[in-house]
Amino acid sequence: MNIYKIAVIPGDGIGPEVMAEGVKVLEAIARKENKFAFEFTYFPWGCEYYLQHGTMMAEDGIEQLRGYDAILLGAVGFPGVPDHISLSGLLLKIRKSFDQYVNLRPIKLLKGAPCPLKDVRTEDIDMTFIRENSEGEYSGSGSWLYKDQDNEVVIQNAVFSRKGCERIMRYAYDIAKKEGKTLTSISKANALNYSMVFWDQMFKEVGKDYPEVITKSYLVDAASMFMVKDPSRFQVVVTSNLFGDILTDLGAAISGGMGLAAGANINPTRNAPSMFESIHGSAPDIAGKNIANPMATIVAVSQLLDFLGYADSAATILSSIETLLQEKKILTPDLGGSASTSEVGDSIVKLL
Repeated sequence: MNIYKIAVIPGDGIGPEVMAEGVKVLEAIARKENKFAFEFTYFPWGCEYYLQHGTMMAEDGIEQLRGYDAILLGAVGFPGVPDHISLSGLLLKIRKSFDQYVNLRPIKLLKGAPCPLKDVRTEDIDMTFIRENSEGEYSGSGSWLYKDQDNEVVIQNAVFSRKGCERIMRYAYDIAKKEGKTLTSISKANALNYSMVFWDQMFKEVGKDYPEVITKSYLVDAASMFMVKDPSRFQVVVTSNLFGDILTDLGAAISGGMGLAAGANINPTRNAPSMFESIHGSAPDIAGKNIANPMATIVAVSQLLDFLGYADSAATILSSIETLLQEKKILTPDLGGSASTSEVGDSIVKLL
């Protein structure tokens, strides 16, 4: 039996509540399958830790995490700690330190999930977004000059390297080739005359090695429109850090809401741990009320299982979520129900 060491960072707000259900489901599927098991280690990092220690995680936190097979992250952010500090001090630090350069976000309308679009079938929304996760607009490069003066100037650099673009595009092309799907690149080359022109050039260059993959390219504004008007045209999508961040939230909105949205931060070389998370915020207004939707965290758990090589187990978890969505009896308030966070987790365990 394979035993996997999982680092758990519950985080802030509703993070600990939804994380408890994700761990509960992982333990349940492990008992059911009897082929693998998990050892969980919890780390108390986040905004509360920052207020006590002046840092979002322990100074040697990256070294503490390095030996784990994967990381589960709850939610980050809380009033009193600026968002740019909470983000850069934990989530982005882990992504960059472990070279988790692939952000993998499924945009899939599960059976029974609510959709605000008219006349859309479940199969019409089934996208895999592959977002460059290590550089681009989130590289943290820039300057702040003449602060608080009349001639104050702020410069934010977007960094695009040949290595960074090529490796994320090859990852996307490989998935499209393996799954027999189209691959769409999203950029903004008409306005960003250096970074996005280079991005488009690299997409064509890498594509020469994948003649069997049908490709499309859209400007980000057009892509936003088509995701709403004609989502079925997107299958596998590759895009930059910023555009991927924005478009996958739009994707969440059309595929059931943020309560169902999860993402994987992957190091494809596996020489460092990958990280799996729900992409919603910490929702401090409902923290402690046991009404947060844990399904996004449970979807993230299914991504973790898929990454470890247990695709059937991952699919079983998603099927259980779909059953709850279709029955509409045990759902949290964001999905129109009155069930608690723990009741949803318990119901999925029972279905498993």
